Amino acid sequence: MRIVLASASPRRRALLSALGLDIEVVPSNAAEIDEGPEPASIVVENAKRKRDDVAARPGSPSLVIAADTLVFLDDHVLSKPRDLDEARAMLRRLSGRTHEVITGLAVADTQSGERIEGHERTAVTFGELSDVEIDHFVHAVKPLDRAGAYTVDGPGTLLVARYDGCYQNVLGLPIVRLQKMLLELGHDLFELMDAPRAKFL
Repeated sequence: MRIVLASASPRRRALLSALGLDIEVVPSNAAEIDEGPEPASIVVENAKRKRDDVAARPGSPSLVIAADTLVFLDDHVLSKPRDLDEARAMLRRLSGRTHEVITGLAVADTQSGERIEGHERTAVTFGELSDVEIDHFVHAVKPLDRAGAYTVDGPGTLLVARYDGCYQNVLGLPIVRLQKMLLELGHDLFELMDAPRAKFL
C-alpha cells in the first residue's frame, strides 16, 4: 500500500521513515483555521482538510496521513511566530508554565474509502527561562516554522522541565495514536514497515 504523508514537515517524515516505511510526501494546499469551539477541534479540522485535499488527487490506492499540531496556553493558540521578537515573547509566556500540545490526525484509505480522525494531547512544562537563555535558543534555532516558537529536540531539550503524555506528539506525529487509528482501518504499521530500513533517531 502506497503511504502518502500530506505534510512537508521534515520531523513527521523522519518519524515515519524511522519505522522503515517508504513515504511519499505530498503537501496539502488546504486552507487552515486557527479558531474553533475547543482546541482539539481546530487541529482535527485542519488535519481533515489536509487529508481530504490530498486524498482527492488522482493516483494509485494509498493511505493518506495528515496531521496538524498547535500549542495552547490557557486555551489560546500559540501558532508560528511572525518574527524573532514574537518568538521571544512566546517563550517568555511559556517560561515556567505548563501548556498543551495537541495534534490532530486524519487518515484515509483511498482504496476502501474509509476515513478516520483523532487527536493526542501532551502537557509540557517549561523550566524558568532567563532572557539570556531565550536569546540563545532563538539565535540557535530561529523557530519561525514552529508552533509556540520552540522545538523539543536539539537545543529545545534545554527548555522543558517535564512532559506528561506522548513525547512524539510534541514532535508533531503521535505514532501510537496513529497506529491505533490505522488498526481500525485494517492496517498495521508493523506489517507495513520494512525492518531493514528502520532507523534509530
